[in-house]
Amino acid sequence: MDRICFGIDIGGTSVKLGLFTENGNLLDKWEIPTRREDSGSHILEDVAASVNKKIADDNLVRENIIGIGIGVPGPVTEDGTVINCVNLGWGVFNVAKETEKLTGFKTRVGNDANVAALGEMWQGGGRGYKNLIMVTLGTGVGGGVILNGEILTGSNGAAGEIGHLTVNPAEEDKCNCGRPGCLEQFASATGIVKEAKRLLDKSKEPSKLREVQHLSAKAIFDNAKEGDKLANELVEELCRYLALALSHIAHVVDPQAFVIGGGVSKAGTILTDITKNFYENNVLFALKNKDFKLAELGNDAGIYGSAKLIIGK
Repeated sequence: MDRICFGIDIGGTSVKLGLFTENGNLLDKWEIPTRREDSGSHILEDVAASVNKKIADDNLVRENIIGIGIGVPGPVTEDGTVINCVNLGWGVFNVAKETEKLTGFKTRVGNDANVAALGEMWQGGGRGYKNLIMVTLGTGVGGGVILNGEILTGSNGAAGEIGHLTVNPAEEDKCNCGRPGCLEQFASATGIVKEAKRLLDKSKEPSKLREVQHLSAKAIFDNAKEGDKLANELVEELCRYLALALSHIAHVVDPQAFVIGGGVSKAGTILTDITKNFYENNVLFALKNKDFKLAELGNDAGIYGSAKLIIGK
């Protein structure tokens, strides 16, 4: 029988769990609620109970289980210690050791955005690359850096916070992190909508966006594809800021590729093509001609990456 492992992605609302073979085949996936009461003290207990139930229900042989990989929404050090996962109510404690105690299986833990990047490298849009940057454009902007096939965690587990690179020092409004001018303020789904409202207020330019009752990133990109001038301005602004941030990272780590995911990435190649064009103008010759890819795993990237954390370790 193939060796197997569990990949687990702990979010603020639900915990996604996946059962994988060692070569990356997803055998099954399911979810359980995230119980955040009592400072999140029940979360790992529930995870362990769900893992043990799966083992019993499917008559799995414990000796064939490599271990458990876990992604969490916060900084994580190399030894599996989380540092203030606010969305879960956690302070500072070692998630890996606690999970090992509850399940008896070897456990590795990573930041959820970093783990998603690892998943895309393994079985998604980043297949074939060992050095890549992933950026996730959703409600916020997340990211992960993969070097030589491994997550770059940094000294406090906070590497890869791409969304908080400063791209507009002149911006006066503050980001959710408390600082102004972050990429997240311009390249997130909420950011582009905010910029759209600004532009529509100060411009008299005709635009179909004025007829949209509930502005969204999708509506902006859809209208840009149809040739709407203001929508195209907004898309170009997002891509220009994103390209600037990616060029800064490239000058430090020289990746093979950039993988773009999150809800905004559903816009498709208009996003990657325009971003790449701006990127080429921002980097040294040796850093040009990088590949720009769209993520492929969607909401499953976290469980894939978590499984990859434990495989081969």
